[in-house]
Order: sequence, then C-alpha cells, then structure tokens
Amino acid sequence: MKWTQSFIPTLKEDPADAEIISHKLMIRAGLIKPLMAGVYTYLPLAWKSFLKIENIIREEMDRISAQEILMPGLNPIEIWEETGRNEDMGNEMYRLKDRRDRTLCLAPTHEEIITDLARGEIRSYKELPQIWYQIQTKFRDEPRPRSGLLRVKEFAMKDSYTLAATFEQLDESYDLHARAYKRIFTRCGLEYLLVGAASGLMGGSASQEFMVLSPAGEDSVIVCEKCGYADNMEIATSKAVSYESRELESKLVHTPNQRTIEEVSAFLDIPKWQLVKSLLYVIEETGQPVMALVRGDHKLNEAKLNGIIGSVLRQAEPEEAKGFVGADIGFIGPHDVESMRIIADTAIDPEMTFATGANQNDYHITGLKLSQLRSVEYADIRMADEGDICSQCGGTLSMKNSVELGHIFKLGTKYSKAMGATFLDEEGSAHPIIMGSYGIGLGRIMAAAIELYHDDDGIIWPITIAPYDVLVTIINVTDEKLNSTGHQIYQELKSKSIDVLLDDRDDRPGVKFKDADLLGFPIRVTIGPRAMKEDCLEIYRRDTKENIKVKLEDAVEKILEIRESLFRSINEKTAKITEQPKI
Repeated sequence: MKWTQSFIPTLKEDPADAEIISHKLMIRAGLIKPLMAGVYTYLPLAWKSFLKIENIIREEMDRISAQEILMPGLNPIEIWEETGRNEDMGNEMYRLKDRRDRTLCLAPTHEEIITDLARGEIRSYKELPQIWYQIQTKFRDEPRPRSGLLRVKEFAMKDSYTLAATFEQLDESYDLHARAYKRIFTRCGLEYLLVGAASGLMGGSASQEFMVLSPAGEDSVIVCEKCGYADNMEIATSKAVSYESRELESKLVHTPNQRTIEEVSAFLDIPKWQLVKSLLYVIEETGQPVMALVRGDHKLNEAKLNGIIGSVLRQAEPEEAKGFVGADIGFIGPHDVESMRIIADTAIDPEMTFATGANQNDYHITGLKLSQLRSVEYADIRMADEGDICSQCGGTLSMKNSVELGHIFKLGTKYSKAMGATFLDEEGSAHPIIMGSYGIGLGRIMAAAIELYHDDDGIIWPITIAPYDVLVTIINVTDEKLNSTGHQIYQELKSKSIDVLLDDRDDRPGVKFKDADLLGFPIRVTIGPRAMKEDCLEIYRRDTKENIKVKLEDAVEKILEIRESLFRSINEKTAKITEQPKI
C-alpha cells in the first residue's frame, strides 16, 4: 500500500479527553476515531492489526479443535429471565422494544444463547465434549466509558463455550483454553500474568484472568515477585503483618460522633490495627443478618464473604442495623450480640484486646477479646494489601494495576440446570450439561500492546500484530533516483508477501520520521540522498532504535533477515508453551 492512497489521519497533539497512553496514541496515530463516548470506529491501520489478532486467535482455536459459529447479538429478554441474569445485569444491559412491543436486549455475553442452542441439539453423552466459539460484537452500557478501547460500550470479543458430560472433560477443556490463551497472548507479543479471579455474575466453581500490568489498568492484582504468586484482589490471600499490641482496659467509652476508624483511632489513641471493624450484612434471600469482623487497618473482601455464606449479601440499611443491634452504623460491635452469625477474619488475634462499637450510639467498648465472645467463626475475609506477607513463600506482596485481556470460567451446571440443557448417559439417565466459558477482548489486546510498548515518540508494535511489518520511506520523491529505488524496494518486498507500506508523500523528512515513530512500524527503510551516494539505504529497528547502512543489492535480504528475527523471538517463546492433546 502507498501512503498517498491510504487514510492515516495523524495528529501532532494529544486529544484533550484522552487520559491514558494507548488512548492518546491510538487517536494521534489515526487508528481509531470516537463516534460517541465508549464507541469507536476502527480506521484502516487499526483494522489491519485487529485482523492479525483475529487470525492468531482462529489458528489457536483451531489447534484445540474448536468450531466457529456466530450467534445473534439481538436477544429476546425471556431467555435472560430463565437464568435470572436479566435482573442481575441491571443497567449494564441494553434493552429495547420492537414494533410489537416485545422486549429485546443487546447481548453483553452469550452463555444463555449457547445453552439454548445446546438444549435444542445435544441429546447424548456421545456428542460430548464440544467446543464452540465466535468472534462477535458485545454491548454493555458502561456508566463511565473512558480509557479508549479499555472501557467501552461496544466491543469485539472472542467467546468460546465448552460442553461436557463429566467434570474431567470440563477440566480438560479448561486446560486446553488456558494453554491456547497463553499461546495467543504470547504470539501477540504480550507479557502477561495468569491470576486467580472471582467468577462474579458468571458464576461457576473457578476462574482465572490473563492480565497485563499497566498503570492504566483498572483492575488490581496482588503479586509476589519472589515466587511469582499472583491473584486478583478479589480472591488474593496473604498473611497480615502482625504488631505487638498493648493491653487495653475493659471499659465503655463515650465517643460522641466518632464513627470512622480514623476518628475512633485518634479519639481513643489506639492504633488502627487494634480496632475491629464490625460490618453488618443481610442475606438477600432470607433477610438474616451476618456480622463480619476485620482489623481496623484492613478492608473486608465482600467476594470472599459471599463465597463463605453461599448466598447473595448486601450491606444492611441504617434502619435494619438499628433493629438488629440497637445502634447506628458506626457504633456496631460483636459484644452481647445474640442470634447472629459472626465471621471474624483470621488476621485478628483471638487473644488481642481490641476496641469496637458498643452497640450504643456514641459509645465504643475497649478491652474485648474474640476468645471471650460466643461462637465466632474464623475465615479469610479481608482484602490482601500492599506490603502483606506472601502465604506461599514469605516474600513481600505488592499491588499492581492491570488490564484484563481474557477470562476463563468453569461454569459447571449453573446455566444448564436453569435452562434445562441435559444429555442422556449410557444408562439413559438425564444429566445437566457441564459448561465452561472463555473470553478474549480483541481491542484490549491492541490497547495493552501499546500500553506495554511505546516511548516518547509513539507506538512500538510487536511485529505479529503491527499494521505493517515494514515502512519504506522516500526522503525526496521528486528525486528520480530516490523515488525509483524506493518503489523498487517496495515492489520486491511485496513480491515476497511482506506487509509493506510505501511513504511516497511529498513532504519534509522530519514529518515523515515523526509519523513513522508515532505509528510504530517495526522496520523502517529510508531511501535518502546521503546513503544513496554510497549506493546504500538505511534500515531502522523501532524497538532497539538500531540504524544500519546496507548496500542496495543486499537490502531486501537484510530486511527479511531482521523481520525473521523479530518473528523468531516471539515464536520461540510460543514454542515453549506445552501443548495439550486435542479433545
């Protein structure tokens, strides 16, 4: 392709509304254009990169014998009501009416649709296992769309679904996807972490996320650089830093208007870690209260608490709290609480004397010990935090921002039971199909690559997903010799099926070089008057900034050699990922 025939609307300045690097550079480099908040048009260069990512995904899905389908983005709302997720999705799901006043929705994901397909087609265990996947547009009414392609209302996703007759088959399918995803992200040139994660609205028994560490990320992961342990904040475990506590006198203390940990700590002159936060929750289904206790310097992990209770919890409303314990929120504690389940975090020493709410407004009580209280359960219910001790090796944990690239779930029978998707076993007995769900955000791969690989001048694309492998730049197109040489090199590379762009613009060298760096093509070939005096051209590697002078007769061979070395470094990493047998 020639630049003069291309649509590449680059900008000199960062867009005013862009906050993160990938958003700024994708707009400046003419890769995407916003239509409205959270909705973007992919321009030609971005779409070329997208298609390369899509091709990598298809090749790796083929490798595990997955079969591609395409499901509707427009769904009847009734199918979502079968699983209860119409309500669970809340305002995140787009809903609309057709001309017959029937309620429809735009699919944010496709678990219900794949289950409907399976219940209509799968009859016997002999038809299982199956892997079905699609690359499809999803819609989510994100309340705060920002960060370019990282937080949007409309996005492309590769989502696949496994159907199994046994949990062993589910485990095999899950492992196949984990390895396929490792190969996909490695082939895209990304450095990533595989971390444990909570399943959230998706449900199921287990899930993992593929994350790229980036300051732009809105997820947090806990990482131990000593042993490599990494988990999403929602499920991360750790050992809390312990402190030597002082003995507190057992007494009731008047604490007028002192509600927060910071206020009470200062008022009583007690360190935050020697206070206990008493948090009151209600089981949605039964209305029963549950009290959770964590150290004053820690945060409660609601996902962990939900997992222990096994039911949906919500925070108690102020009037409910007063009815349960007789005091306003801020003065609640476990002292003299009857007929209520109390779960204390394991980081609280049962023999430590602590201060907490007295269940009287404007009062706290000091000198309590958990060991003195009636039946208290102990569990890990706190958020792991920066500086905690790694439970695997004793190292120090750090908290990192991260971008989620993909998420894999063992769904189990959540959807098949709700929707009646069953198969017959060898004895003719019906069982719910055991399912898995696996997603990748294609736009996020592009954005994450730019977050990882850029400098002050612009993007540094991994060659496997770069819009073009090579840029041939003619310094002065009005010079007949330079122009003809540039076209000759361009045509030779094209004849060898190299993805090459020819910068044939009649523009200043500085403009061309700035655009080349901004767009981040892995290899730039410069046809200029100084090198041409020696019958040479220059080859520049964007990643190392290495610039070499090469004789014209050796130029194409050298370009191919550099290109091959860039691909080889990625392929060698990919080859180290052990393959699983196909299903």
